[in-house]
Amino acid sequence: MEIFNRKAKFDYFVEEEYEAGIALTGTEIKSIRNGNCNIKDCYGIVKNGEVFLLNMYIGVYKEGNLFNHAETRSRKLLLHKKEIKKIEEAITTQGLTLIPLKGYFKENKFKILLGVCRGKKTYDKRESIKERDIKRDVQKNLKKYV
Repeated sequence: MEIFNRKAKFDYFVEEEYEAGIALTGTEIKSIRNGNCNIKDCYGIVKNGEVFLLNMYIGVYKEGNLFNHAETRSRKLLLHKKEIKKIEEAITTQGLTLIPLKGYFKENKFKILLGVCRGKKTYDKRESIKERDIKRDVQKNLKKYV
């Protein structure tokens, strides 16, 4: 099961990508396996040499009763020190943003694909819309002749 952030590639240019583990509780994992997760509005920050993911929504697990979690708490990401330093340098000096692009399971562990991103201007977004429309027209015309 994969969770995509479709809006990220439309709103940002992705400079670099990092794969990170995420520290979760038991009810959070069960809720993610049920499909109650959303990474659309979340972002990452670096605080005290650690990376945190803010505003990530993981729905409440129905059978979790007493042991349930807060839905949008900040969650710690697991990265190497070198990667954290590179990310922190890019965020502070170049003014880039840390955005989750995709969430997926890898060997029964939930991973987040992070992108160090630069924001797009409106004219860049229009350009990507134009490219997408051209690709769609080409595909449509190929299907006509085949």
